[in-house]
Amino acid sequence: MNNSQRRAGSFRAVAPGRVNLIGDHTDYMGGLALPMAINLATTITATTASSVIELTSEQVDGDIHVPLPVTQPNQVTPGWGRYVAGVAAVLGSTEGFVGRVTSTLPLGSGLSSSAALEVATALALGDSGSPLEIAVHCQSAEQLASGVPCGIMDQLAIASATEGNGLLIDFSNNSVTEVPIPDTAQFWVIHSGEERQLVGSAYAERRAQAEQAAALVGPLPEADLSSINAVKDRVLRGRARHVQTECARVRLFAAALLQSDLHQCGRLMIESHTSLRDDYEVSTAKMDSLVNQLCATSGVYGARLTGAGFGGCVVALADPDIELQGLRVHPSAGAHLQWLTEDENESAQR
Repeated sequence: MNNSQRRAGSFRAVAPGRVNLIGDHTDYMGGLALPMAINLATTITATTASSVIELTSEQVDGDIHVPLPVTQPNQVTPGWGRYVAGVAAVLGSTEGFVGRVTSTLPLGSGLSSSAALEVATALALGDSGSPLEIAVHCQSAEQLASGVPCGIMDQLAIASATEGNGLLIDFSNNSVTEVPIPDTAQFWVIHSGEERQLVGSAYAERRAQAEQAAALVGPLPEADLSSINAVKDRVLRGRARHVQTECARVRLFAAALLQSDLHQCGRLMIESHTSLRDDYEVSTAKMDSLVNQLCATSGVYGARLTGAGFGGCVVALADPDIELQGLRVHPSAGAHLQWLTEDENESAQR
């Protein structure tokens, strides 16, 4: 895509973060997940400009100056600019913008702050594709920027979300089904105290191991559990078992949400965390301790790590009447672009 015919003017591109309620390390294996966009977001407020992207950030140090077109996004400094440059490279952008990034998303938390920045950048650069097309562009951008072979869940959830709903995503065909979040369900996001960083983590190793297991037993989401349990290698057996059982839990979780059966939802979240801890080995001692503490709290139905693991946040499902030490999150609408009037632009610059 080349955006040389893009509309000129000032705009605000908003992309929410996401919390994955259940279904982690399943997207890149063609499985199922149930994330929801949340009421915390990354916003780019900017004015279109010729042949350059210039951005300041309120959250991280260093301004970015990226001449267009981009050929080596993984060389951009500071590092956060690589996600912006990656999107510009994938889109083949020749017209950029000058502005600033603000965000209510905590960084390194597993709430998809990088994917939110990517999707906001895509909208800012004039990407007018479908939510899936935007997500594919941003997934490619993240892989270019970071070298991590990430799946598409974060970007697709952020681009596709609708107010009040979770999203049941089938990654065998990237189809999205809205699942209403009942009013009786309250989700909290609590940071473990360990910053999540996929770059340099064992994420790529886990994906490679799951792919090795699939070569032995076939596509993991539909694999027969007896065939998985017959795999001799303990590590590959665990990776395969997690993906197969996690996809089954996602289906049950979606059905339980539709029935407002929060006790069942909580049980499935606890089972999911146990599987991520033992079979996929992506939890940490701090995350395990936090999950145990939450599950022992009156009014909490269940809790689990959310996202890829290796630190970051835990998500808990609780009764609406209780208060936890964390972020109370609500299902939000997806990413959107708003063109600003002259008065709105002046106000935004103050």
